[in-house]
Amino acid sequence: MDTIFSIKTKEERINILIDSIQQKLKFMVGKDPAIATKHDWLNAISYAIRDLTVDRWLQSIRTSLSQSGRTVAYLSMEFLIGRTLSNTLLNLEMYDDVAAALSKMGFKLDEIAEEEDDPGLGNGGLGRLAACFLDSLATLKIPSVGFGIRYEYGMFQQNIIDGQQVESIDRWLQYGNAWEFPRYNLYYKIKFGGRVQLEGKVARWIETEEVLARAHDQIIMGYGCHATNTLRLWSAHATNDMNLSKFNQGDYSAAVEDKNFSENMSRVLYPNDSTESGKILRLGQEYFLVSATLQNILHFHYLVYETYDNLAEKIAIHLNDTHPVLAIPELMRLLIDEHEYAWQDAWAMAEKIFSYTNHTLMSEALERWPVDLLGRVLPRHLQIIFEINDHFLKQIKQRYPNDPDLLTRLSIIDESHGRQIRMAWLAVVGSYKVNGVSQLHSELMTKEIFADFAKVFPERFCNITNGITPRRWLALCNKPLAGLIDDTIGKEWRKELTLLSELKQKADYPLFIEKIKACKFENKVALATYIAKNLNIIVDPNALFDVQIKRIHEYKRQLLNILQVIGRYYRILQSPEKNWVPRVVIFAGKAASSYVNAKMIIQLINDVAKVINHDPRIKNKLKVVFIPNYGVSLAQLIIPATDLSEQISLAGTEASGTGNMKFALNGALTIGTLDGANVEIRERVGKDNIFIFGNTTEQVEELRSKGYDPRKIYEEDAEIHQVLNSLVSGIFSPEDPNRYYPLYDSLVNFGDHYQLLADYRSYVKAQDEVDKLYLKPDFWAQKTVFNIAQMGYFSSDRTIQEYVDKIWQVKPTLSSC
Repeated sequence: MDTIFSIKTKEERINILIDSIQQKLKFMVGKDPAIATKHDWLNAISYAIRDLTVDRWLQSIRTSLSQSGRTVAYLSMEFLIGRTLSNTLLNLEMYDDVAAALSKMGFKLDEIAEEEDDPGLGNGGLGRLAACFLDSLATLKIPSVGFGIRYEYGMFQQNIIDGQQVESIDRWLQYGNAWEFPRYNLYYKIKFGGRVQLEGKVARWIETEEVLARAHDQIIMGYGCHATNTLRLWSAHATNDMNLSKFNQGDYSAAVEDKNFSENMSRVLYPNDSTESGKILRLGQEYFLVSATLQNILHFHYLVYETYDNLAEKIAIHLNDTHPVLAIPELMRLLIDEHEYAWQDAWAMAEKIFSYTNHTLMSEALERWPVDLLGRVLPRHLQIIFEINDHFLKQIKQRYPNDPDLLTRLSIIDESHGRQIRMAWLAVVGSYKVNGVSQLHSELMTKEIFADFAKVFPERFCNITNGITPRRWLALCNKPLAGLIDDTIGKEWRKELTLLSELKQKADYPLFIEKIKACKFENKVALATYIAKNLNIIVDPNALFDVQIKRIHEYKRQLLNILQVIGRYYRILQSPEKNWVPRVVIFAGKAASSYVNAKMIIQLINDVAKVINHDPRIKNKLKVVFIPNYGVSLAQLIIPATDLSEQISLAGTEASGTGNMKFALNGALTIGTLDGANVEIRERVGKDNIFIFGNTTEQVEELRSKGYDPRKIYEEDAEIHQVLNSLVSGIFSPEDPNRYYPLYDSLVNFGDHYQLLADYRSYVKAQDEVDKLYLKPDFWAQKTVFNIAQMGYFSSDRTIQEYVDKIWQVKPTLSSC
């Protein structure tokens, strides 16, 4: 069916597509058109389009196997790839043809595409970043494979009941996945537990429990070219599905006990690790991913080369955060125990293979595993980690013989906190390159958490600022704006985003500004319609849409935002005659199921919304909306409709952020602190086209070191006093006046760790500047044009090219366009 691309007549292409879709409905889905549901048609269309990609995919695999350079293996616990059908059609440049074919059949493509469930393969920015990287790797024709886990259920589906987050199962696979290729014969045994038995110098890992990892492949299309790559996801299965003897004895639960235990490995993304069993499962998931992946890599490498001696020349393994860091001792185990390499030779290889991206500066977010727990689950790996640590510290001692404290600080084993394995330390020791994800983050990374390592290995650290794919995050999600850009500068910006800079010269053209405003209004109407239909809240598209959508976490400071909203509410009541800019303040995001304060913040947002939205005195000057179950598809709806992007984390806590880039690319202005990539966005768009507030990283540290006193601010600032008192007076929770006392307490009496009160006044002032500008719609639109035009640097194509040049040293060798 690949011949469809050579057919020049649109009518012929449409007829071929119709025939193919009908054939797939009949022979793959097994449905008669008379009784087929929309989801049946979705699967039929997906199978038909998938067929168009297979020849290209197989050719890319052949090319990758035959080429002499390196291949990238990208390991990540998350891949938030979003809906596949619409993105594949965009990358194949067939969206219009398929839309026309479906129209002829009596369907609308957009309605069918919305039937597809978001793959439950991630939670937040880490997974969305990994998905962007896969898109760019294929588009740049870089041979690569993404490795992850095929979670049976996503993290959870978020419901809001009585204002509170309630989690339910995310059954994203309930209708199957037409895009995957199950590899029933491609599986590996993953071992857990047991003990290590020494036979001379040889270590044997024995008496283990085993789980099977089975591969499921998905094609990752490059944009506008024949290059494709693979996302390989592992699902867990029991080595023995059922104990027939116990079943025949009537003990049916015991008969499938092993199967249930095994399949838990790929059951749910990030199990609650507040319990011992949860910690064991999470550690097991991480090892399950890396063991299956490393066995797979070595298996196919040997099939091609019949040796492992050249492994470092042929594979670059990248660790996306600390979750896959067990890949380092696992490679050592496989080379030493399974393939009889000497320890030193195996380590020499490992040091040239692994690279690591750090995503956080917060010590509490850096993974640590208790020695005793790791020893119970992975005793052989614990042994290897101790050997790596001893080998490393001997080298350091030779270089710095008079600094014993340095050895303690650099040791992978932290003896000061109950003997824990510092996984980030293991990643740095075992990687030839370590990168941060924004200029500020990388600088702080080498000055703070990895300062000692940066002293010892200064050449090992580098910065690669994150990026986003312009295909999904503009061309696909914002068709009105993408169409306007196409008409203005052509379509090449999809592959070379810096071409958007040509839009700057249009910023003074009144007609262009009117078109920009029309695009934004069209997107706002679409979001307002969604909110009305799904939440029964009426919002005015003419109001300023003020949006904060991201994982709910105290450092991201959704609490600061809602406190400012409460303050605004009181100011409106005090001065109702003032010419207030109508605002719709929109929140979305999930809180981890065990994160009590984050879930309390969600409830506060909803309680505040209930009061403000029903207060007749406000007269639609202010509305608050929390949109449940935030994910990629919702982001594609919300981001194009946003006027003001809230990026308000405490300076020095957000590594980069990519939401800030998506918003700016889609014509939103940013209000934010000088944190993460906000710093670089300001450098490119100019300080007059962004709203910056709050303390800098240096000021945050200075305030903390001098003794930050939030109670003093609370007592001296009348508005802050009123706002915080309202949390504990029952205004927003009359049925339970003490509901938010823990939040009040954390701010006033327990140090306000993320310095909300310190930044509050500056934040309000910046919001006043937002209001002033929004009252001048043409000036506002001009500034959005400058933001769009300067987003070229933040393409994930640029990011991946930097990884290729600075870290992976791999060449584009896949099929040319």
